[in-house]
Amino acid sequence: MTHMGNKGPMRQVPQSPPPSFIPPRPPVSYIVDCVYQYTYVWLISGENFWFYPTYVDMNGVAGYRWSGSFWYFYGIDPRLIDAVSCPPIPTLY
Repeated sequence: MTHMGNKGPMRQVPQSPPPSFIPPRPPVSYIVDCVYQYTYVWLISGENFWFYPTYVDMNGVAGYRWSGSFWYFYGIDPRLIDAVSCPPIPTLY
C-alpha cells in the first residue's frame, strides 16, 4: 500500500457494531463501492464477515474487521474477495 499521510487507512474506526443481519449476497459487487460503509464480505475461501473498508486499490484493501465484539485493523488482497454487500443501514430517525 502507498503512504497516504493523515488520510491513511487507519483514519476512521467505526463507532458502533455492524448490523445484526447478514445481507443477501449480490451476483456482482465491487469493494470500491463500499468504502466507509458497513460491508459484508464473502471470501473465495468460504469465510465471511463484517468489514468497514477505508482504503482500496489494485494491490490491497484495508479497513476494520468485526471480531464479534470489537473492530480491528485488517488488510486483504482484493483477489481473495468473492463478493461484498454494503446495504443501506436503517436509521432511528
